[in-house]
Amino acid sequence: MQPQRQVREGDLLWTPGPDRVGRANVTAFIRWLARERGLGFDGYQALWRWSVTDLDGFWQAVWDYCGIEASVPPAAVLGRRTMPGADWFPGARLNYAQHVLRREQASADALYYQSETTPLAGLPWPDLASGVRVLATRLRAMGVRPGDRVASCMPNIPQTVIAMLATTSIGAVWTSCSPDFGGRGVSDRFGQLAPKVLFCVDSYRYGGRDYDRSAEMEQLIALLPGLERVIHVPGPAGLAITGAQAWGDVMDHPPVPPAQFEFEQVPFGHPLWILFSSGTTGLPKAITHSHGGILIEQLKLQTLNMDLRPGDRLFFYTTTGWMMWNFLVSSLLLGVCPVLYDGNPGYPRPDVLWEMAQDCGVTFFGASPAYVDLMNKTGIVPREKYELSQLRAIMLAGSPVSAECSAWFYRNVKSDLWLASGSGGTDVCTGFVGGVPTQPVYAGEIQARHLGVAAHAFNERGEAVVDEVGELVITEPMPSMPVGFWGDEGGTRYHQSYFADFGGIWRHGDFFRVNERGGCFVLGRSDATLNRHGVRIGTAEVYAVLASIEEIDDAIIINLELAGGGFFMPLFVRLADGVALDPELEQKIRDRLRTEYTPRHVPDRIIQVPEIPTTLTGKKMEVPVKKILRGVPPDQAANTNAMANPEALRPFVSYARKQQDYPLG
Repeated sequence: MQPQRQVREGDLLWTPGPDRVGRANVTAFIRWLARERGLGFDGYQALWRWSVTDLDGFWQAVWDYCGIEASVPPAAVLGRRTMPGADWFPGARLNYAQHVLRREQASADALYYQSETTPLAGLPWPDLASGVRVLATRLRAMGVRPGDRVASCMPNIPQTVIAMLATTSIGAVWTSCSPDFGGRGVSDRFGQLAPKVLFCVDSYRYGGRDYDRSAEMEQLIALLPGLERVIHVPGPAGLAITGAQAWGDVMDHPPVPPAQFEFEQVPFGHPLWILFSSGTTGLPKAITHSHGGILIEQLKLQTLNMDLRPGDRLFFYTTTGWMMWNFLVSSLLLGVCPVLYDGNPGYPRPDVLWEMAQDCGVTFFGASPAYVDLMNKTGIVPREKYELSQLRAIMLAGSPVSAECSAWFYRNVKSDLWLASGSGGTDVCTGFVGGVPTQPVYAGEIQARHLGVAAHAFNERGEAVVDEVGELVITEPMPSMPVGFWGDEGGTRYHQSYFADFGGIWRHGDFFRVNERGGCFVLGRSDATLNRHGVRIGTAEVYAVLASIEEIDDAIIINLELAGGGFFMPLFVRLADGVALDPELEQKIRDRLRTEYTPRHVPDRIIQVPEIPTTLTGKKMEVPVKKILRGVPPDQAANTNAMANPEALRPFVSYARKQQDYPLG
């Protein structure tokens, strides 16, 4: 068997055929604009330029094309236009959940769900809608009013979707943590919000093991100010929660006919849900999104850039503590059927998700690059075992995607497959850059900037640059930008987080590059920059090379500025089972980095560690590790409650104390 050619960044992997281009939603949208607005565009890039220069024209077109309904129409597309504080669709009154449940008459399943304890099953639209109306009516009877917060510490199961839609249907504000969060991590988040109602489970199953959360839930209940009701969904351990009402008892109520239920009509900017930043270096930011902003952004994103349509089946592996859960369930707005999975993605077999994708006919499959690493290590080749004829597209998110990671899907899943990698954030609950179904796919390259997203790379003088690494900025407002941070009176923390560096322009905190054809590269956090002799290097470039070295499972690289203007850049690696760091492997790493990039990318020292510190959502903790290496005590450098495994910091603390390699000065 011939060895596979190594794929390089920029290699062409896939080109859409004429039929796929002709069927694409974005093609239909261009035709609609020509017919209804008299506008002509000769391709996606021309459409993108219009979408970020004529904000009124573009977002009104999205509103009309996607059929958004308002009980009171807006007076304009934009009132106040400056950032922060842009006033979108002033005067409009609507409801996010109402737009989901207008699909109720559909006879198909609204969603599919599977867990380690539950085989694949479907929830029909009438059952979903009835459950939402019953629970919403019960919440109103409990005294929940518009603007009240309703919190959830539940897994990725249908009850969580019902609870979210019931909450938002009455104008209350949803917030969620997954049950694998530590007790302090949950209280740090919910404690900022004073929720009136808490939904929770007593336990959850992961990797074949039941985890008891009853004590943590009871402690949380005692700590939360203003909490009036607790609703308990039984977990696999079936434990009691003192003072809680059982989900079954709350839902044991006569059906509420659609004609007798009123959705709360709220302003476009009324809070919908609160998501949280990772909180790695302090109290998590309570990022507040609006009904109208999320509604129009998700309809735009999923219709035009993701090419989804009614009847599609969308899967993305996520927990309820990550914004990808909110994105996944928002596909209900389009009549898309989201597929929920709760549990370990590699248990009881590493290919369990591909079997599920086959069994429910997934058309759009989403995962992270870490999942591809699992497939590589276990030798899984889905195309050899599973019937995936319905699968049209793959979405990768959560961390930068290397060229080899991109190529894995064409080798092992399907050759005719649209691979849509992307990047965005919890901050806006969407993507800034991502896929375009009518354009080619190049290895290691994100296809384009999303419609309506004025993303640019700014140099240090605040100038937009092409084919240069700069700061990722958004120069025009987006509807799904936060309406603020909960409890941030006066908006000081919100302003400092995004607008302090470039007046009136959103600075996201990532290094970014756009090439001449509009392809995009997100190159890691700019506050974790590798500045070598005046040249800024994105950490994602280093990680992309390391991903192609089979001996390396994971890595983190840090650059320390030393006294006298020097630098010290250590690379910490977690190696595959049974592999030890020896001079030969070190040389292989150095040679690969030097050959594929520059000598500046080569670390000063390579150190083997048992684990790389990450957040609960899998983000490398570069900034906290850098602080620890600079001598900051670990309890000040990192919020361990936001970590997947706090013990992962120990080797870095030990290394910093020795200080054998670098003088702090």
